[in-house]
Amino acid sequence: MARFEVIALDSDRDLIRSLARRLAEEGPDASRLRAVVIQSIAGEPAPKGGILAALRRSPMVGADLDLTRPREEGRKVDP
Repeated sequence: MARFEVIALDSDRDLIRSLARRLAEEGPDASRLRAVVIQSIAGEPAPKGGILAALRRSPMVGADLDLTRPREEGRKVDP
């Protein structure tokens, strides 16, 4: 951890403090927040694989779900 001094608008004081507090937590939320801020400042497109990474973080990962559906012929249609 390091202490920083910044010069900013007085109206942004709470925003900058809360941002710094969230980034210091070093969890998945901090990583996402860091990525959004970096992307916003850099103006570059988001890195590829973000959706896949989000799916892998899902609480449903490893759940034994049966997603098969029964096959049905459907109904007859009169011509």
